[in-house]
Amino acid sequence: MASTYSAESIQILSGLDPVREHPGMYTDTTRPNHLIQEVVDNSVDEALSGDATHVSVSLSADGSVVVEDDGRGIPVDDHPELGIPGVEVIMTRLHAGGKFNREQYQISGGLHGVGVSVVNALSEWLTAEVRRDGKIYRQRFENGYPISGLEIVGKVLKGDTGTRISFKPNPKYFDTAQINLANLRRVLRAKAILCSGLKVELKGDDGLFTNDEKDVWRYENGLLDYLGETAGDECVPVEPFHHETNGGQEKVEWALQWDLGDGDIVTESYVNLIPTPLGGTHVNGLRSGITQAMREFCEFQDIKTKGVKITAEDIWGRCSYVLSAMLKEPQFSGQTKERLTSRESVMFISSLAKDTFSIWLNQHVEQGEQLVNWALANAQNRMQSRKKVERKKFGMGPALPGKLSDCTSQEPSVSELFLVEGDSAGGSAKQARDREFQAVLPLRGKILNTWEVGVSEVLASQTVADIAAAIGVYPGSSDIKGLRYQKICILADADSDGLHIATLLCALFLKHFQPLVEAGHVFIAMPPLYRIDIGKEIYYALDEAEKLDVLERLSAENKRGTPVVSRFKGLGEMDPLQLRDTTMSPESRRLGRLQIGQVDLTKDKLGMLLSKRRAADRRNWLQEKGNQAVLSQHIDV
Repeated sequence: MASTYSAESIQILSGLDPVREHPGMYTDTTRPNHLIQEVVDNSVDEALSGDATHVSVSLSADGSVVVEDDGRGIPVDDHPELGIPGVEVIMTRLHAGGKFNREQYQISGGLHGVGVSVVNALSEWLTAEVRRDGKIYRQRFENGYPISGLEIVGKVLKGDTGTRISFKPNPKYFDTAQINLANLRRVLRAKAILCSGLKVELKGDDGLFTNDEKDVWRYENGLLDYLGETAGDECVPVEPFHHETNGGQEKVEWALQWDLGDGDIVTESYVNLIPTPLGGTHVNGLRSGITQAMREFCEFQDIKTKGVKITAEDIWGRCSYVLSAMLKEPQFSGQTKERLTSRESVMFISSLAKDTFSIWLNQHVEQGEQLVNWALANAQNRMQSRKKVERKKFGMGPALPGKLSDCTSQEPSVSELFLVEGDSAGGSAKQARDREFQAVLPLRGKILNTWEVGVSEVLASQTVADIAAAIGVYPGSSDIKGLRYQKICILADADSDGLHIATLLCALFLKHFQPLVEAGHVFIAMPPLYRIDIGKEIYYALDEAEKLDVLERLSAENKRGTPVVSRFKGLGEMDPLQLRDTTMSPESRRLGRLQIGQVDLTKDKLGMLLSKRRAADRRNWLQEKGNQAVLSQHIDV
């Protein structure tokens, strides 16, 4: 018999216990590389604030690591509330750090206040040594706990400041304790490339690896030098296109070049010098802006091929780029910061990229024509290859739904299906889509709440049956080989009814098509709620916060005229061209991938929202969270 479940059964994790209990939520547990990166990021933040010029990383054969900088040094005075030194606060408290203080760090990579405390929690030991005020301070920790107080252990010159963090990752938290040296070198080199004038050094014990001049990096020409080192013999432009823009306290810099031969391609992006290997909204903005600029150049120069339209796929296959964004308050998809999710970055960077690259194309017409002719040839090859194979059918299952407007592409790997709320919006979507690879299935009314409906009963709903037939996957099945579309996009109004329908569809896929969600095939389209007109220019905003951001930017740019703001009541109000540009075109739309974080927590929250048996929980949640609806169309659950 199970013991009685009561309040006494509830455990409260405090201090660094959450990190030790679930380390994978806070860092990459494959190797200790990310721990080194967390400490290095703090040192580089000192360089970003103008207070450090040198960062060194030393590796020892026993697996320990030393990261040292010449920044201001971690504060050593007692915290006014906790009564313990700042060093101990930072090392032993989650969500504590100076990066929340914008007067001290206007731009920084450390955002959550958990990085170095995670390093401490997952290390056998850690020693923090700080040079400040002419003294050397030291404190030691083991398994995250302080084993000594902060001690003065020496003296230095008054102007000699900095921090030295020594630690040994605990092997039990990682698949292997072996540090990936190649990856570490790339990360450190990138820091030097992206932070002008910063000297970054990597050292090691004798025999660990061979030291040479490549282990010290300092770049004066930054991104241009970086791309130039990997450039092949058939590059356009010959010298990489480079642009750097300051927008107040924020800064965006990029360099790009097309290798039309068979050289290596570099595709790297960074936010506040932190690598974002999964890209994100800043990369989407760059891709969108450059693609739009090349399309406009085609029209301006009257370079056309009948029946052929350039897509991002035709342009970006052989493009090398390095993108560095310095943002005040970036939002990431998780603590490891592998993907940027800040919505305003798309519009901001897309507009900059389009304007600056359009100018370059029209100043370098010969190279511009070489690029677009190459892209048009790619588009022709793509279209011809897709005509060779007959469109994949649903197989032996039920006939495809009558309302489905299918695409003509024979490649499920590039095809997309939009599940659109309402017949009227579905009609606009059919006109707005790219018929070659985009299909549309209109849904009438609110879909059945399937959260508590079994697999045997769910197909009684005609809407669910239509969705299953269209996508080629049976509810509850783990076999998704018959999937007919790479992306399944839920497209609903941005109002409360639309969000309700989107929630019901998300619940359907999470409950009955979970393998599709886990494989990353389900997306939420994000149509704008506002349109802002000023003169002949048109801007779109996803929500109230983004609308205010657009208006602030227009005011800062001293645009002529008075902005006129209009609010869309639904997708049906958009004409097909607006729907295409804002919501369906891969170059300018915004899609959010439906992902499962903590499975149990996700199911519990959806159960609370949708279960008929949890009305009381739902009422309590609304009382607690309902006021957020005034501030935003999206409430955190």
